[in-house]
Amino acid sequence: MAHEDAGHYGAKHSGEKIDTAIADEIHEKEKDGRISCAAAHRIAQKKGCSPKMVGMNIDLLEKRIYRCQLGLFGHGTKKGKAVDPSPVVAPVLKKAIADAMDGDRISCEAAWAVANRLKLAKIEVSNACETLKIKICHCQLGAF
Repeated sequence: MAHEDAGHYGAKHSGEKIDTAIADEIHEKEKDGRISCAAAHRIAQKKGCSPKMVGMNIDLLEKRIYRCQLGLFGHGTKKGKAVDPSPVVAPVLKKAIADAMDGDRISCEAAWAVANRLKLAKIEVSNACETLKIKICHCQLGAF
């Protein structure tokens, strides 16, 4: 959901209920009504649930997610992005991204897998995608 949707994030989860155990963790980690992508993923790991479940609870609590680990939003500059096109994309990275794509896009989860497989920072994959004009979709937390 976009910035202008602030205060209405829960609307996309009609009929869903807040999981109090996850909510307690979110409240513990949030600062100024925001929680980082990394903190949200740590909560999912700690609670043994999907990042999507944590993201839904963040939405239901009307909190904002910031500092996307792929650099796509919540960084306060360049329309909130931290992504910079790579001057050169190594052939092995280009192939790994192409192999992980679904149609003309790559999912957040697949981009993370490419980074892990090639032992790269997640932002390096995002930077390569920016250079290659490939959109990253399906945030694991449900933010986009």
